[in-house]
Amino acid sequence: MSHVTCIRNFLLFALLGCSTQIIAQTNDDFLAMRDAFRASDTRKLDLYAPKLKGHVLEPYAAYWQLRARLNDAPAETVRAFLAEYKDTFVAERLRSDWVKRLGKTQQWDLFAVEQPLLVEDDIDVTCLALQARSRTDATAVREARSLWFTEKDTPESCAPLFNALAASNQLSAQDVWARVRMALAVGQVGVASRAAAYLPAGQAPNAALLSAVSQNPAAHLARPLDTSSRAARETTMFAAYRLARSSPQQAAAHWAGMESKFTEDERAFVWGHIGLQGALRHDPQTLAWYAKAGDMNDYQLEWKARAALRVSDWKTLIAAVDAMVLENKDSPWRYWKARALKATGREVEALALLKPLSQEYLFYGQLALEELGGKVSAPPPGYTPTAADLQAMSQHPGIRRALALYALGMRVEANREWAWVIRDFDDRKLLAAAEVAKRADLPDRVINTADKTQSLHDFRLRYYAPYHDLLKVHAARQGLDEAWVLGLIRQESRFIADIRSSAGAMGLMQLMPGTAQWVAGKMGLKNWRWGNVTDVDTNLSLGTYYLRHVYDYLDSNPALASAAYNAGPGRARAWRPDRAMETAAWAETIPFNETRHYVKLVMANASYYASLLSQQVQSLKSRIGEVGPARPAEKSLGDTP
Repeated sequence: MSHVTCIRNFLLFALLGCSTQIIAQTNDDFLAMRDAFRASDTRKLDLYAPKLKGHVLEPYAAYWQLRARLNDAPAETVRAFLAEYKDTFVAERLRSDWVKRLGKTQQWDLFAVEQPLLVEDDIDVTCLALQARSRTDATAVREARSLWFTEKDTPESCAPLFNALAASNQLSAQDVWARVRMALAVGQVGVASRAAAYLPAGQAPNAALLSAVSQNPAAHLARPLDTSSRAARETTMFAAYRLARSSPQQAAAHWAGMESKFTEDERAFVWGHIGLQGALRHDPQTLAWYAKAGDMNDYQLEWKARAALRVSDWKTLIAAVDAMVLENKDSPWRYWKARALKATGREVEALALLKPLSQEYLFYGQLALEELGGKVSAPPPGYTPTAADLQAMSQHPGIRRALALYALGMRVEANREWAWVIRDFDDRKLLAAAEVAKRADLPDRVINTADKTQSLHDFRLRYYAPYHDLLKVHAARQGLDEAWVLGLIRQESRFIADIRSSAGAMGLMQLMPGTAQWVAGKMGLKNWRWGNVTDVDTNLSLGTYYLRHVYDYLDSNPALASAAYNAGPGRARAWRPDRAMETAAWAETIPFNETRHYVKLVMANASYYASLLSQQVQSLKSRIGEVGPARPAEKSLGDTP
């Protein structure tokens, strides 16, 4: 257990009002019971359950004990649990488990009573609920049509509804082909083949051939062209847009040579997907390919807009945004449509989009504010919880359970409990909960909770900055803007010193083993061990050194360097444009979803940290500047990881 973890647990014990000795006596029993639940060992569950009576985490113990026997539990037993632990996270979990079991065993009357009491559901529950209604309501099956049109696999509970749709002629062959296309477009051959089973006999494409095309589309396109059936045509179309994932140019050349054998709709469909893949690779032919496309989904249209943005084709950008069906349009498209309207002389329309957007606090809200002549700064605190508020919040049963789970190192369970508890909090309660999290040394909960407020804000919590004094030293040593580094850490780790990502990155600045080893070598650190990476001082030393390295390599542009820190310097360099463009536009065209969002959030964070640190507040546009093409004389990455 790290030094940081020990300190955190001490704080948690204090907040729970318990001595470490009392906690220790029950911790082992609780963890043993958790292990027994994972092993489906009902004997041990029964052994440990009485020892946890009165414990802050007793609801979990009771849940494990009943969940292990849910298949045989009488309704009265389940309802007694739900009544005793009403409004708790584990009660919701048990009701969800129970409702699904009731549906799958067709206990519809009981299902009809319990299912509406669920706070949250999923597609499995939705399909079961439609099954239940379909016994007496003919419209229920019709409602299932909307669930059909997805590229994702659907649970078994949806199959009876789809079967009923097909049997009642409410699922046409065209509907089936629509889903087959959706699945193939994202490479889900299995989903496509299962959907194709709803086609009339002899009309489905060959599943083995689709799989082969997925692996080697060029080989299929090299074969003699077969357009004798819908299945044959769709398979060739799949080969064309599958090839575009690796080479849009090759796919376009192949398709141009054979498209005359296909219908207008088929030609347009394939060009839409070739255009999408071209946009993701910043291919200069992208807009020409898109011009041949027909109706497109929002994802294709967003990338058409990004391709237009990259070359300042404002009219095409406006047309692409207008064709989207996104609810209220996401903030990127409100902003860029406004910019396009201004560029084409439609100032009044642009202002109508910019004014409401400027009231938002993220990347595009800041840019909109600057477009209107304003300056970005952190608003003053709208509310500060009283001592009584904090006392009441620290005694909230759900908050106490979450704190106890954090103390046990059960972060995933603790995060779920915390999220459940605060889901309906108003702004005052959210800020009180964020302050309790701060006192418990849970920086991620501080930030995530304060980030949810709608009207009353406290940016000192939303942009919390633990370890700032230490970071300031390392940032100064590397000549880095500390507000930018804080903004980056906020996205990397939410300031959790000992966090580990699924990819294996560790610590505040989320260093991968190879990167840490490389930096340690460059810095000449003696006796370097990977186990030191969660030490705050060590992590900041290594992370800021590496950040400075990529910053120097990429023209001292913080947005470019942020992209390099997230996706690797080689990718950041490859994404650079052929001509200079404003960095905000460049960031919007980053092809990796994660990196695109990351860069925008890091740079927006930096503005607010600068304001809170009482630095000279620099406009976001000035902070990020322009991105130009890679310089021929640009120094080599060398052995940079």
